[in-house]
Amino acid sequence: MMLVEETTVPLAALPVTEFKAHLRLGSGFAEDSVQDAVLESFLRAAMAAIEARTGKILIEREFSWTLSRWRDVTGQVLPVAPVSAIASVVLIDRGEVETVLDSAVYRLVPDLQRPRISPVGTLLPQVPSGGSVRVGLLAGYGPEWSDLPADLAQAVLLLAAHYYEYRHDTGLSSGCMPFGVTSLLERYRTVRIFAGSL
Repeated sequence: MMLVEETTVPLAALPVTEFKAHLRLGSGFAEDSVQDAVLESFLRAAMAAIEARTGKILIEREFSWTLSRWRDVTGQVLPVAPVSAIASVVLIDRGEVETVLDSAVYRLVPDLQRPRISPVGTLLPQVPSGGSVRVGLLAGYGPEWSDLPADLAQAVLLLAAHYYEYRHDTGLSSGCMPFGVTSLLERYRTVRIFAGSL
């Protein structure tokens, strides 16, 4: 199983101005934008950490997900949430020949925790022996920062500020996350009670 981010978060969607206000950085100076690249990198790092912790994609972008077989042919849970569209499903045989499935044979079952791709009929199409299936999907709360739930947006700012404040401290290698951030993320974490299945 392999999840690949096909598009990245555009710079315009990052809340650099809000982050500066959160950090209480001075404004009105000629050098106001001198730290923008550094602030952008901390925002991206914080978003990546929160997405990894919660399985939720914050800013909308495209992904491709490749797997060698369906875990459940009556409906496959997708690896991230929320998912707003399934762009394509491609069966790939052992000779790397690709067959794009008609979108009439599958559908997206939206869910904020566990979205699924389900068959329109009884079962999802069979994955070729020795081959794979690639699912293209559009995931995220929306294309703009304002589309995020307020608590997730606050968690990003808090974690990015933590990274900013401790940017020279190499003793934080254990990957700690501040309590305020973890408490904001708790309700978004997926509880896995499915014996290892997705």
